[in-house]
Amino acid sequence: MLDLDRREQIQVNQRNEPTLLLVDGMAVLFRAFYATSSSGYIRRTKAGLPTNAVYGFIRYFWDAVQTFGPSHVVCCWDMGGKTFRGEEYAAYKGNRAEAPDDLIPQFALIREVMDSLGIPNIGAQGFEADDCIGTLAKYYTEETDMNVMVLTGDHDMLQLINDRTSIIIMKKGHGNYMVYNPETLMAEKQLTPRQVIDMKGLMGDASDNYPGVRGIGEKTALKLVQEYGSIEGILSNMDKLTPSVRNKIENDLDMLHLSRKLAEIHCAVPVACALDICELRLDPDMVMDKFEQLEMKSLGSWMGVAIG
Repeated sequence: MLDLDRREQIQVNQRNEPTLLLVDGMAVLFRAFYATSSSGYIRRTKAGLPTNAVYGFIRYFWDAVQTFGPSHVVCCWDMGGKTFRGEEYAAYKGNRAEAPDDLIPQFALIREVMDSLGIPNIGAQGFEADDCIGTLAKYYTEETDMNVMVLTGDHDMLQLINDRTSIIIMKKGHGNYMVYNPETLMAEKQLTPRQVIDMKGLMGDASDNYPGVRGIGEKTALKLVQEYGSIEGILSNMDKLTPSVRNKIENDLDMLHLSRKLAEIHCAVPVACALDICELRLDPDMVMDKFEQLEMKSLGSWMGVAIG
């Protein structure tokens, strides 16, 4: 596990290998909004347009670019509306509050800013950003010579880890990351990527509002998955479980399977992005024009963007 901070800015991509950074746009944008609005101050243009989340997003994003040095970048987004998970389970994410009023106009605004940076914005109706990320990670690692890194704050993404896909978990503050690959995931959590899904099937996910097996929490789920390997392994050894755990699973068997289905990232979404389109090459004039429009010209200087 890499634990990076400002005192140790490690350039992970020093191998000069082509590397794609997939950005979980919604995770970074929400993090940026709440981090910069917690004091009660919202950055705005002179016309009153809120820009704090956009400003914070770019700070987070560019710090990751400088730290990890990708050659290519794609940003993935939720598209809003019903997803296939909502069709499967009506209560899915039903506990989520509406986005704050000051954040809503920034959803479109950040896409414009990413456009100005030459970074493709990818999404698919009926699917979540996670599914787009999973699909692109699968494609690029299997069909090209790319290594893939995913920038997110969502531990569900750990299921995507493989020998060519690493997950960068953003921690509190700027420049703080935990980087997971198969070895470090096993070292820290004693889980394989596939077992991350089985864990969620058993314990559910309160933030996404699906219950798993009622009465089974993280500690019990981890013990079961580690001992029996998978949900199939657990179900094949029900006679070895304590009566209490066995009864809980038997009483919630349908929800166990449904919760695992909801937890699994779908990696066959109809999205694509050609390599030449997502190569990271800034047009300084375009970048600074957008920053000037949003009255955040200082970001260009911070990023080292010079016109001319």
